[in-house]
Amino acid sequence: MKKILVINGPNINFLGIREKGIYGSQNYDALVDMINKKAEELGLDVEIFQSNHEGAIIDKIQECYGNKDGIVINPGAYTHYSYAIRDALASIESIPKIEVHISNVHTREEFRHVSVTAPVCTGQVVGLGLNGYLYAMQALCDMQ
Repeated sequence: MKKILVINGPNINFLGIREKGIYGSQNYDALVDMINKKAEELGLDVEIFQSNHEGAIIDKIQECYGNKDGIVINPGAYTHYSYAIRDALASIESIPKIEVHISNVHTREEFRHVSVTAPVCTGQVVGLGLNGYLYAMQALCDMQ
């Protein structure tokens, strides 16, 4: 059974509260339920982690070394400027990583168009709502 970690960065815990026109009305618990159901369907052992703190996210990424088979990460705003998270992701290059964004960051404010973390990820899913997490999980499951 593949073991994956789903990491959610800043403000993802406020789904259903913040900017519903962009992020939708489903709350964080609904996202967790969706992820858990998809993991069961795919036969994945999933751990879900959310933090608003950069260091905690880095610690969690480093814990994956030798312990996880894949990572789905929504770094939130850290996507655009956290070289520390980028370096943590790069340091575990043998683990496939897929960056997910609920909204289409390429159609939003200009500062959101650049991801410093995507270049060290295997792939990126943007603009497909909460389903983006499920597509990323499927992709990790399909990787050998």
